Amino acid sequence: MRKLVYFIASTLDGFIAGPDGADPTGPDGFWPIPEDYIGHLIAEYPETLPGPARAALSISAAGTHFDTVLEGRRSYEIGLKAGVTDAYPHLRHIVFSRTLGESPDPAVEVVADDPVARVRELKQEEGKDIWLVGGGELAGALYSEIDTMIVKLSPVTIGAGIPLFSDKATFNPLSWALTDHKVLDSGAMFLTYDCATTIVTLSVTD
Repeated sequence: MRKLVYFIASTLDGFIAGPDGADPTGPDGFWPIPEDYIGHLIAEYPETLPGPARAALSISAAGTHFDTVLEGRRSYEIGLKAGVTDAYPHLRHIVFSRTLGESPDPAVEVVADDPVARVRELKQEEGKDIWLVGGGELAGALYSEIDTMIVKLSPVTIGAGIPLFSDKATFNPLSWALTDHKVLDSGAMFLTYDCATTIVTLSVTD
């Protein structure tokens, strides 16, 4: 069965974007993009680079991890504001939104229904794994469905912003097993965790 993989960049203090939700890697962003970071993405995860970046870098590799990408409306609108209606034309692109209405791009599927039910359907289909790109609100809604997390941990802190999971996530402690890691000279790390088990919490009463 296909897995839902939360492949996401995070600061050391657990944020995926600043308080305004803008692209942290954009012209006014705070996120450093060192050469070895880009090199590792090209070598190991070329399908996670947006279409314009792939074109600029002459990347045509299909990649081995994902054939489908999921994102929420706010994350999708970062591309729309830049005039990009489909940032991942090389992948099946699904956007979850109850307010977006008709898709701005014929290749992008907009889903207004329950994301959990849709993800469970996707997992039963044939294909590679499913990439959850964000943002935090969608990740919170899909918290219980995430099988693997690949955290691109950046050696920066920002103090406040959008966390890995929004308050859409319910309290449900999970244990994660570190199954792979890559430490780059620039200080960034790629940490792969597979969901191991639910942690059972016991309350002690007199």
